[in-house]
Amino acid sequence: MPRSVSMSLANMHIQCYFGVCLFLLGTLNLCLCHLTPRVSFPIGSPGRSIVLFSNTDIGNTTTLLLSDDEKSLFVGARDAVLLLDVSQPGVMEMKSKLDWSPSSTDLDDCSMKGKKKVDCHNFIRVLRFLNNTHVYACGTHAFSPFCTYIDVERLSISGKVHEGRGRCPYDPYQRNTAIVVDGELYTGTVADYRGNRPVISRYLSQAPHTDLKLDDTLGWLEDPTFVSSTILPSKEKVYFFFSEVGREYDFIDKLIVSRVAQVCTSDVGGQRTLQRRWTTFAKAQLLCHHENELPYNVIQDVIALPPEDGTSEDEMLFYGIFTSQWSVNSGRSAVCRFLLKDIKAVFSGNYKVLNRDTLRWSTRLQEKTATPGQASCGLHSASDNTLRFVKDNFLADQSVQPVGRVLSLVSPDHRYTNIAAQRIQTKSGRNYTVLFLLTESGFLHKVVLSDKGPHIVEEVQVFRNPQPVKNVVLSVTKGVVFVGSSEGVAQVPVFNCSFYWSCAECVLARDPFCGWDHSSRACIHVSNGSHNIVQDVERGNAKDFCRVPALTPKSRSNQQRPPAVSCPPGEHVYVLLNEVVKLQCPEASHLAVRHWERPNSRLSPDLYLLQDDGSLYFLATPLTLGHYICVSVENGYQQTLAVYSVTQRTSTTPQAVVPLHKKSQATTMQTALTTVALTSQGIQPEVVKTTVKIAGSGDTEPELATNEEVLRVTTTVLDEHSRQDSKNLSSFRQPRLTQADSHDGELQSLANSRTYYRELVAVTVMLVMSLCVLLMGALYTLRPHCYRRAGPQVCPGQDSDVHGSQERDPLSQPTVSVMKPSNQVQDKSLAGSNSTPRGSNGHLPNTPI
Repeated sequence: MPRSVSMSLANMHIQCYFGVCLFLLGTLNLCLCHLTPRVSFPIGSPGRSIVLFSNTDIGNTTTLLLSDDEKSLFVGARDAVLLLDVSQPGVMEMKSKLDWSPSSTDLDDCSMKGKKKVDCHNFIRVLRFLNNTHVYACGTHAFSPFCTYIDVERLSISGKVHEGRGRCPYDPYQRNTAIVVDGELYTGTVADYRGNRPVISRYLSQAPHTDLKLDDTLGWLEDPTFVSSTILPSKEKVYFFFSEVGREYDFIDKLIVSRVAQVCTSDVGGQRTLQRRWTTFAKAQLLCHHENELPYNVIQDVIALPPEDGTSEDEMLFYGIFTSQWSVNSGRSAVCRFLLKDIKAVFSGNYKVLNRDTLRWSTRLQEKTATPGQASCGLHSASDNTLRFVKDNFLADQSVQPVGRVLSLVSPDHRYTNIAAQRIQTKSGRNYTVLFLLTESGFLHKVVLSDKGPHIVEEVQVFRNPQPVKNVVLSVTKGVVFVGSSEGVAQVPVFNCSFYWSCAECVLARDPFCGWDHSSRACIHVSNGSHNIVQDVERGNAKDFCRVPALTPKSRSNQQRPPAVSCPPGEHVYVLLNEVVKLQCPEASHLAVRHWERPNSRLSPDLYLLQDDGSLYFLATPLTLGHYICVSVENGYQQTLAVYSVTQRTSTTPQAVVPLHKKSQATTMQTALTTVALTSQGIQPEVVKTTVKIAGSGDTEPELATNEEVLRVTTTVLDEHSRQDSKNLSSFRQPRLTQADSHDGELQSLANSRTYYRELVAVTVMLVMSLCVLLMGALYTLRPHCYRRAGPQVCPGQDSDVHGSQERDPLSQPTVSVMKPSNQVQDKSLAGSNSTPRGSNGHLPNTPI
């Protein structure tokens, strides 16, 4: 093929590649949807009960272990292991504490290695039950990990403390995973101080098993970050989930891929080849992407959800949180689910071939002598040829695709770190999956996956500051979620049905845990009610299920309200005439739209000001007195949030009633609304006064100002206020109004000067540019006349001493003319000279003859 043709084809391929990338990016932006939590509960909100355990002497309570009876919670903290009593709902008390701190010598050695003193403590990173009486614990221990056995009853160290290399990371900020199967510990971590030797190992092996690990020289792992591990119900295989560098992709930059790896619990290693090494290790890529979208390639956390009752083990689901290494997806998260049978199918298929000389992968088909991921897990007695094949063929050729090849959830606004999942059955017998997602900002999102797509029922703030390492443990029987952070351990109930006070609120929440009971007229848990419970998780159709509109109480989340209290028909508000009235409207949910209504009247924008928080401002006049109703519309259902009756009250001080013209009254209302708008933005009172003067200025008989005029003046002042409050103030800005500038005329003058400041600058610049153009044109016009002179002439801008040796005639010198106006044409140009200038009469200029 000619060189030119090959180069053309290469350019076409490059253009097609970039075209596809742009198409994918555009499609990705179209597919992203903003999931807004319906209800938010800030930390300390009385509308959502949270139990928090914290102690000033205990930090980094991030490793959690719940007992089988779910009455005790073991917490791995910094230099300690805690035992919390969680047997009673809403209670979390410390029963005992085990101190496990490094010695002063260990701390000094850690500091000598260049580590920060705050990182040289013993951070407990492995906490697993070995049996009913002992827990196996490992800690970083001043960058020299150690492990030990802990007696459950006495919470004391039982046995000798031994080295924990390969079982626990050295660095407290490095992630790891561990699981115990039949008293044997399976771990994924690093086995050296620098973190360059990642391993998947088995320890505490019982005969005929032996401790196994990966061969460091085979390149089975490429800088991995372990996130989770799980055991299948059949207890034959252990799955490890992690992200690593994908060496099978030949890119300029390192490409991160998500993996799932498996080992068999019956593996005992090879007889000659792969002695004390895994013979059943295999890994495959996890793809979290939708068609025509960029994939989310970095896995953050995975949770296994057991299959439904009556179904096979292959229906087990794995829900994982994924992020992206590319800046285009920065700050976004996605949730994908994978079926166990799809993972098994990929491990049972073909494998890529690794060339040990070039360290490159190929997908060429060859004779398959063994399958590392086969179901039998019987390679311990295989031949050396078979084991050599396994050493070079451990990466599955195909990737594990998500269920339906779609994303379960995409959040462009939140970055999730940890996940827990639960399956709940509604009153109709339908099963729904509920995800509990923890964000970096410290909120726990409760997400329901339905046929119409995911929706966030609520978000609960569990801790204030973002934490690098966290843990989430779900207790299905107790109905709570335990969240571990550096600030303490939080206990969050999975449902909050009593918060919803009406049938409409209960149905609109679309919470599979909650339903409206018509008999008790309360929103209750579905397992506690009768057969006439109303709920609609798919559509939230409160219009059909709740035919009688109910008045939602005014206070939404500021106080705890008993279910038996009914809301009054309305609240009386007593005001004086010409007083600015503010009516507040509670927020039903973030998905609802609020608006105000008046019986047999329309809210004119000339008389009323509606704020973003739902509050309504207006001036009390005989026309604005009466009833006001705040209405919320969500999912087609309209409900009343607040009812007010604004009534005039008698003032204790006699006031003179001045009759106002209709136009004057409207102007006064607009002036008051302008004052309210500026004051709510934090404008100084002097500026507010100036703006009100401008808005209400006019003749002796005030004229009716239009909305555009009031909006123009208000916007001008707000814009000037925001510019003067900025940090990068320019030296050309106008001075801020102060108390010294209290004179009305000066205030109005300053305000008006601000209005035309930009125009003045523009005119000045244009004038300077015009003068420059005229000056350049004049110089260009004078240039030919200078060259045509026969005698010794002096051009403008030149030195007159060029021909200084020649004798000069005074009459031959050019005259100095008086400057004429710019609209007149001069007959002669100015001539410059180093000699004393003289006038046309031969004498010095400006002197008498």
